[in-house]
Amino acid sequence: MRSVRARAALGATVVVALALAVAGLAVLLVLRANLTDQAGLQAEVTAREVAGQLALGVPYDRLETGDEEDHPVQVTDEDGRVVAVSKDLEAISGTGTDRVTRAPAPTPSPTPSPTAEDGDDDDDDGTDSPDPARGEVSTDDPDFANGTATVDGDRADYRFASVEATNAAGLTLTVHAGAPLAAEQRAVGSVRGAMLTGLPVVLLVVAGVTWLVTRRALRPVEGIRREMAAITASEDLSRRVPEPGSHDEVARLARTTNETLTALEASVERQRRFVADASHELRSPIASLRTQLEVGAAHPELLDVTGAVADTVRLQALAADLLLLARLDAGERPGTALLELGALVREEVSQRTGDRIPVTVSVPEEAGGLEVTGSRTQLARVVGNLLDNAERHAGRAVAVAVRAEGGGVVVEVTDDGDGVPEAERERIFERFVRLDDARTRDEGGAGLGLALARDVAVRHGGRLTVTGAGERGARFTLWLPDAR
Repeated sequence: MRSVRARAALGATVVVALALAVAGLAVLLVLRANLTDQAGLQAEVTAREVAGQLALGVPYDRLETGDEEDHPVQVTDEDGRVVAVSKDLEAISGTGTDRVTRAPAPTPSPTPSPTAEDGDDDDDDGTDSPDPARGEVSTDDPDFANGTATVDGDRADYRFASVEATNAAGLTLTVHAGAPLAAEQRAVGSVRGAMLTGLPVVLLVVAGVTWLVTRRALRPVEGIRREMAAITASEDLSRRVPEPGSHDEVARLARTTNETLTALEASVERQRRFVADASHELRSPIASLRTQLEVGAAHPELLDVTGAVADTVRLQALAADLLLLARLDAGERPGTALLELGALVREEVSQRTGDRIPVTVSVPEEAGGLEVTGSRTQLARVVGNLLDNAERHAGRAVAVAVRAEGGGVVVEVTDDGDGVPEAERERIFERFVRLDDARTRDEGGAGLGLALARDVAVRHGGRLTVTGAGERGARFTLWLPDAR
């Protein structure tokens, strides 16, 4: 079954069927046990009535057994001989013997009369002598058994109770009295029939209701599926799936799907813009380099080697930035090397010998608490990009400070340039964004440095922000979590 509705309806039907079957079986067992116990109680009452007559010395042929058809009675002695049966009893089973013919009773031996000497002994023992003219009925719980009996040609099932009694002659007799199980069988049969008749109806209702409810619940899912198929066919990521007004799992699925589509649309748009901007940025140095090489090929004396090398270096740096951004977008995880950020900043500044403005470095003497984990190459690129940006816009001073703060390490790069307008402080971290559109590409770069720096910081679990530095200038703050 490929349909969720069909599987849900089948599963619910099977579960309900099993539950009803178990519950019905339990009801039948309890009903049968209760009715059987009632029949056993009736049989016990009859058996004790007959046993009481035997204890009083009533002759076997004068025993009153009540309704013989409803309560067949069989009396046996200690040797298992049948000494009395109820009227019209033709066959019996379940009482230990299936004989229904009275056996000749043996002549009981006379009961010795107590002598005076015996009476003295009894008085000495402090016990009372039993009345020789009267027997007794056992007070023990009777034995029960199921069997059959044929009374006046009608055979039926009975519940038999066996009670022992001692007559006046001291003979122990066992009275087997039965109570019919017809009522129990009729009741159990009626209940079983009602269950078997009602079970298919209940299962049909359960299957139908489950089918309808599941169909109604999954209708929004089908709408989501159709819309997603349409989006896939049209490649229009601006479309969204319908969101139901409910607050259940389907509504959450629709909202999550729309959020995914929004993120996917933004990612695709960013990728398209990235490709377009990269193509535009690469075209300029390539065109310039080609022009210089063509001029050099035609007029070697006019070849601008310095300009060609500069364009080649710029092209190489741009390609490296694009490659790193592509790796970051692909989800490349940063390294796990342990780095001392103060030493990394000192090393990066020491290599910048051609800067037009000297960089002031402030790092604590004891830099043991300035360790972070990550990629040394990528973090060095972040520091270098921040210094390049500061050198490009600074008037007379660029400063770098490293310190521990807030469970991490902070690197601050400050310049005294014109600063960044507050409304543009987030936009400058977008790719290929240059606030001064009038400046030349050689002076302004491609607009990838700050975007790359923030991406690397985020990948390392940190953040990169920009604020004002007093009355003039900008302060870029890089925060990275402490290695500890």
